[in-house]
Amino acid sequence: MKEFINEDFLLQNDVAKALYRDHSSGMPIIDYHCHLSPEAIANDRRFEDLGQLWLEGDHYKWRAMRANGIDEKFITGKETSFRQKYDRWAETVPFTMRNPLYAWTHLELKRVFGISRILKPETAAEIWEECSELLRQPEYSARGLMRKFKVETVCTTDDPVDSLEYHKAIRADGFEIKVLPAWRPDKAMAVEDPGKFTDYIARLSEVSDTEIKNFSTLLEALRKRHDYFAGEGCRLSDHGIEQFYADDYTDSEIDTILRKTLSGTRLSPPEISKFKSAMLHELAVMDAEKGWTQQFHYGAIRNNNSRMFARLGPDTGYDSMGDFTVAKDLARLLDRLDAGGKLTKTILYNLNPRDNELIASMTGNFQDGTVPGKIQFGAGWWFLDQETGMINQLNALSLMGLLSRFVGMLTDSRSFISYPRHEYFRRILCNMLGEDVIKGKIPESELYTVEKMVENISYYNAKNFFGF
Repeated sequence: MKEFINEDFLLQNDVAKALYRDHSSGMPIIDYHCHLSPEAIANDRRFEDLGQLWLEGDHYKWRAMRANGIDEKFITGKETSFRQKYDRWAETVPFTMRNPLYAWTHLELKRVFGISRILKPETAAEIWEECSELLRQPEYSARGLMRKFKVETVCTTDDPVDSLEYHKAIRADGFEIKVLPAWRPDKAMAVEDPGKFTDYIARLSEVSDTEIKNFSTLLEALRKRHDYFAGEGCRLSDHGIEQFYADDYTDSEIDTILRKTLSGTRLSPPEISKFKSAMLHELAVMDAEKGWTQQFHYGAIRNNNSRMFARLGPDTGYDSMGDFTVAKDLARLLDRLDAGGKLTKTILYNLNPRDNELIASMTGNFQDGTVPGKIQFGAGWWFLDQETGMINQLNALSLMGLLSRFVGMLTDSRSFISYPRHEYFRRILCNMLGEDVIKGKIPESELYTVEKMVENISYYNAKNFFGF
């Protein structure tokens, strides 16, 4: 019987197999957006066992376990061992068929540990022992795992107040893989919670050595930190937003709104929208002045379960797709920047698949001939980083833009063994293009061009786009 994760996994014709084997599988990985811990990389963290490596912070798995009726103490409970949690995950895996977790789990077992067996209760103990033994080997440290997957560059996700001390330590160590910070200023925009926002502004004021008393001094503080990040190699920003904001505003209006929230007063929805509009614009201007790439991840409704949010906090598996209206405000934001000559390279990631064609068509409005694919329709994100989501994103981009200029996949992960997601994406891409050749949608005489397209999307487009 053929192994599940075999050399032809997801590849359904000979053209696809050759494209993947000869033009994609061996390419290095540029992971330009992830949530890896710089501290773990700096300290070359070792993992005690497979449970810790797999389940410590993976809310994808947590959601599946909850759906399978697993008690929360075996998911996030501090009183429960990782072995106990792993056993419950092994119980859950057979129920994840057709969920991407099934493929990812077995890709990780195969690529990280060389294990071809299917994980289920009957195999859980032997797989645990084999993996735990391997994790004691030096090449299974955080850095070792990155080397195993031919990672060339990663960009972490960092707040403007971060010292970036671990990035400095990684560089000082001479680690051969580039680990660069990425600017994530969400908390500087989060005026909807005056208490948390005020605390954050106090911290920003301290690290920037700037008294923040109005809009101009807030921007001054942020610009100092922006400069600091640039000095540490940052080349990308990222914004996690529910929707886009592009209200008209004046600086005096934003001054009034800022003073109001710093006094502890809750703002009205129109005031919040004006403030976020001002911040998105000004932060984008900073990025443009340095030639950075700005990323926008939009459309998530977070922390939907108030009971579990109170118990566990954010990023624990209680977020979902939203259905925000975005087209007009996105167009206004990009147009305002473009009109002022301040629209930098941009990647747009939607969470609701209904927006695929919307985003694919929007990118075409602001391509200006200065950079191939200057405005990018980003890879399938979060709930969409699975086979159907990836295919739909690739199709929308192909039909309304230039797939050949796509900067490709990223992990968006906190795990050091999520790199097989790049393989998963590359196989899907190669299969799609292989099917087009077989069906006569792409001329067989132009197979060389298809081969180059696969190489570029797998690696070279990102390398050139970001200047790594």
